Amino acid sequence: MKLPALLLSLAALPAYGQSVAQQLNDYPTAARADYVFACMATNGQTRQTLEKCACSIDEIATILPYDKYVEAETVLSMRRTGGERMAIFQSAASASALVADLRRAQAEAEVICF
Repeated sequence: MKLPALLLSLAALPAYGQSVAQQLNDYPTAARADYVFACMATNGQTRQTLEKCACSIDEIATILPYDKYVEAETVLSMRRTGGERMAIFQSAASASALVADLRRAQAEAEVICF
């Protein structure tokens, strides 16, 4: 009786959520590519820069979950838009905290990769 119960519990494991590998690699390829393209536009169009930029987004992905990355990028985008309606993105503490987390992850990635 113990063996069937063990098999049932093992079969149910994927239903509980993502594997460790999936949790560590939750950034879609397109998001990683967008980051690398922008990084290379800023830092140069060389093979060495490509490797450094790819390293950078990989490091950011280990520090910041993808949903937090998207939220911080959204806040930064809204801040660039400007206007009266966008003032909340300039002054809200939660928005500033999201951006600060992203900036810390970027700084750590820069130290490691550049």
